[in-house]
Amino acid sequence: MQPLKKILLLVLIVYSSSINTLPQSKIYVDKKSKINSISEALALARNGDEIIVATDTYFESKILIDKSIKLIGINQPVIMGNKKDEIFTVTADDVTISGFTIKYAGVNYIHENAAIRLTNVKNCLIEKNMLISNFFGIYLAGSSNIVIDKNKIISSGSSETSSGNGIHLWHSEKTTIINNEIEGHRDGIYFEFSKRCFVKNNYSKMNLRYGLHFMFSDSCSYLGNTFENNGAGVAVMYTKNISMIKNHFINNWGAASFGVLLKDLTDCLISENIFNKNTNGLYLEGCSRITIDKNDFIQNGWALKLMANSQNNFFFENNFIANSFDVLTNSRQNFNSFQKNYWSSYNGYDLDKNGIGDQPYHPVKMFSVIVERQQQAMILIHSLFTELLDLAESVVPSLTPIELVDKQPLMTQRS
Repeated sequence: MQPLKKILLLVLIVYSSSINTLPQSKIYVDKKSKINSISEALALARNGDEIIVATDTYFESKILIDKSIKLIGINQPVIMGNKKDEIFTVTADDVTISGFTIKYAGVNYIHENAAIRLTNVKNCLIEKNMLISNFFGIYLAGSSNIVIDKNKIISSGSSETSSGNGIHLWHSEKTTIINNEIEGHRDGIYFEFSKRCFVKNNYSKMNLRYGLHFMFSDSCSYLGNTFENNGAGVAVMYTKNISMIKNHFINNWGAASFGVLLKDLTDCLISENIFNKNTNGLYLEGCSRITIDKNDFIQNGWALKLMANSQNNFFFENNFIANSFDVLTNSRQNFNSFQKNYWSSYNGYDLDKNGIGDQPYHPVKMFSVIVERQQQAMILIHSLFTELLDLAESVVPSLTPIELVDKQPLMTQRS
């Protein structure tokens, strides 16, 4: 019997090996064919297969992808959810979902239904989809090495409580989010406890709360994104080692709106960004060792609000142009460094023609402090009275920090 057992074991090994090396196949889904739903195709599929879905409308929800497959839509087939449940739930590695219009993942405050959810997976690609009127758009939990590329994610939530986020990351890492458009969600892009992610060339606009919101998400980079006309702009909290470079923060207006709000950050770089027409361009609270350089602050209400608990931050070679107020702080002291910034309201001179003003510039004006305490005073902003107040304060400072000064103001804009 012993030789027979060995032969049987050898046959079993060879058979198992042949199964694993079977050629990958393509499965076609068409409403006019025998396989007329994605769920049917998934039941037949094996790891490595490709499911091709013909253009049509498919009424499906709670589609579980637990195999490593590629799901490809031809001419943007529409997946219509039932407005109660999630639509795609991915629990396998190496999955691609590409080329679909996905609608109506239902509102659910316990499960947080999404058009596409990825749970504890890696090496997945979500691309070229249109996600319309879903509670959450794309939801990642415990996942890594995910690429989210060229998706259009649109919702029309009426309140923050009844809306989910466009792209939501929880405890995920090494995710790349590029070339997406997000509109009308609670937060356009939301990160929490997600690290080493790369966010580039996305356009997040008209979201109810933040265009971008992340907390406890270290070592991430944000490059070339636009955040426009969102409820409260962009919020970055409780994070370290992040870089935000060449982004646009535009038209975020409202009593509590910011181009960018930074709270409790350390060791970060904010460089070459444009802050244009925001109520508050950049707000720092509890921040330290932040380098803010080569940014353009243009036509904001307050270009920069710097709270007293923000220390050892560096403001170099920024352009402050036509803001109502350049800088506001709630401290009479200064523990930050301002050097070689351009201030359009600077009236000094440059006798030695070296491009640097001969007189230091004090960017905090008395009237800005008064307006912060009593907003009704804004009606006097361009009056002779405010000019006299600021002139008197520059001679005998009483409300503004004497030490918050740019000793080398640039005479011309940094190009």
